Amino acid sequence: MVEKFVGTWKMISSENFDDYMKAIGVGFAIRQVGNRTKPNLIVTVDEQGTVSMKTQSTFKTSEIKFKLNEPFEETTADDRKTRTVISLENGKLVQKQSWDGKETSIEREVTDGKLIAVSNSTSTLKSLIYRVLREE
Repeated sequence: MVEKFVGTWKMISSENFDDYMKAIGVGFAIRQVGNRTKPNLIVTVDEQGTVSMKTQSTFKTSEIKFKLNEPFEETTADDRKTRTVISLENGKLVQKQSWDGKETSIEREVTDGKLIAVSNSTSTLKSLIYRVLREE
């Protein structure tokens, strides 16, 4: 089921991203760069079922590798150290992060040829919409 996420996705729009970054404690300078960046998201799966999600931009490239439902330590693009678990729930790829007593989640789904990512931390929502550049 994770196969529908495989490919290279180019971000075409985002909503409430600055508010979301503030809510999770990202500093002003990194927020300014983050608001101007439109990264590619590259998703692959190897023969052992390990999923790789690489976020690539001119500012920074970050990558996580994981197996579904197995907790792992993640260093996020804004340098937070989180305990993360990613699972498939109702066709969505759900990423839950926790750090320093805080929590956030990112739900990704493929709809009408677009990968839509919705992140939430407390009451702040961020929506990112990716369109497919290339299927792999």
